[in-house]
Amino acid sequence: VQLQASGGGLVLAGDSLTLSCTTSGRALSSYTMAWFRQAPGKDREIVAGIRRDVGSTYVADSVKDRFTISRDNNKNTVSLQMDTLKPEDTAIYYCAASSTMYISYMTNYYNYWGQGTLVTVSS
Repeated sequence: VQLQASGGGLVLAGDSLTLSCTTSGRALSSYTMAWFRQAPGKDREIVAGIRRDVGSTYVADSVKDRFTISRDNNKNTVSLQMDTLKPEDTAIYYCAASSTMYISYMTNYYNYWGQGTLVTVSS
């Protein structure tokens, strides 16, 4: 499966942005999906995830109440709605797919990765 992430850009603190990840090659419904991010000099960390079976979600504490993950299996797209952005949200954001049912914070749990999309939040 191929993952294509899009929607990044340069925004001001307090703005909103929506990232999208579109899959091709196999149905999105086959995968548990997640968004990770990696800031300069830092490890890649999970931001949010959504299970393939029941659609339950996980959102990291650092973005809780600001970020929302959703999926549209008919459109093979998973989205990350990001509100009230802060400068510390600046990072490259990656979508990832796992063939298992579970959401994991571990990067090696995911079989496929998108190319990343840069989000820059200016103060």
